[in-house]
Amino acid sequence: MELISPTDSLFLLGESREHPMHVGGLQLFELPEDAGPEFLADIYAEMLAQEDLQPTFRKHPGELFGGIANLAWSFDGDVDLEYHLRRSALPSPGRIRELLELTSRLHGSLLDRHRPLWETHLVEGLSDGRVAVYTKVHHALLDGVSAMKLMRRSLSLDPRDIEVRAPWSLGPRKRAKESRAVSAVGQLQRVAGSIAGIAPSTLMVARAALLEQQLTLPFGAPKTMFNVPIGGARRCAAQSWPIKRFVAIKDATGVTLNDVVLAMCAGALRAYLIEQHALPDRPLIAMVPVNLRSEDDNSGGGNMVGSILCCLATDVDDPAQRLEIIHDSMAGNKEVFGQLPRLQRLALSAFNVAPMALTLVPVLAAAAAPPFNIVISNVPGAREPLYWRGARLDGNYPLSIALDGQALNITLSNNADNLDFGLVGCRRSIPHLQRLLGQLEDSLTGLEEAVGV
Repeated sequence: MELISPTDSLFLLGESREHPMHVGGLQLFELPEDAGPEFLADIYAEMLAQEDLQPTFRKHPGELFGGIANLAWSFDGDVDLEYHLRRSALPSPGRIRELLELTSRLHGSLLDRHRPLWETHLVEGLSDGRVAVYTKVHHALLDGVSAMKLMRRSLSLDPRDIEVRAPWSLGPRKRAKESRAVSAVGQLQRVAGSIAGIAPSTLMVARAALLEQQLTLPFGAPKTMFNVPIGGARRCAAQSWPIKRFVAIKDATGVTLNDVVLAMCAGALRAYLIEQHALPDRPLIAMVPVNLRSEDDNSGGGNMVGSILCCLATDVDDPAQRLEIIHDSMAGNKEVFGQLPRLQRLALSAFNVAPMALTLVPVLAAAAAPPFNIVISNVPGAREPLYWRGARLDGNYPLSIALDGQALNITLSNNADNLDFGLVGCRRSIPHLQRLLGQLEDSLTGLEEAVGV
């Protein structure tokens, strides 16, 4: 057995029927011209034959000392691949609507904790001839960024490459690793040391930020229809937009591409809340994961990712003015982060997201002011077209987690020349989620008109 890290354990402890803690993704593939009727069936057979699973895809929560759960991983030596890899066919007429209904049901169901915590569904029957793949992995195993990287490694840049690579058979990239001979006591000591170092830094940073009034901090958000206890059923929506439209706005205004994305989302959220007669007087606040590594930082150690709170200016009607406010909010917050040592950046990020622990207690989630209103996350994707046995990746839609107090999530990723948006909402709390897709398009069009592109 292997000890579960405290962070990963939280995703297991916080899971319930109302709160599935997996991340997912929906991919759409355009078949090659020479694809026959058994294209997906052949891929299914080839994937089933890849029975050498990496440890991540063999583990599920085990029990210590005869019954203590969520502390250690158990590894299955014999994984039932036919359970984890499934073929599905859409009902007639096989529209995207039917695909998203299937995806919504799959995304709202819990993973079986007695088996490795992942599933992959190969979906055929789309009326336009495309095929789809829906995958979900428990957040205790992989986060969205890691899952996206693994998906990209299973595809190819070469449309002539006919090898089928199952994600579960791909080993980790070579990198420096710690010795596996680390005792449980040693792991706990490292965690305790990290917490002890972060706690005072968090207090100092928060105090400095408040004094200088430069930083958006938790609990400044209004209570909205998004910030309520949720049920277990989900609704998913997805759509792609050309990156060139965002770049044109960016170039015309001198903001960042992510500022444009946030402004597009802000305009859509404003329109949606107006339609629901639920727009608050104060602006919504978004939690935005960002890369905090400077351009001249060549040090190793992976991405430096933090969480920043951004004012979405949903109380402002003019799209150009809203974009300017969002840019100022993001730029000011990133400037504060950029002046801090690495430990304090992580401490302030932890300070921003720590109030989400309240969502583990439904009574507190219902009564407390929200730390922020929504998470809007931009996950790095592929800049070049990718292929799966010659089938071109046409859409790559990340699907994340809804929580008590955070009933709607917006996650996007770049895919060649597009930005692909995946929306996940509580089916009970967020009515007519699909209308947000039209409101996103209207918001982007409004930004183009407002800045003259």
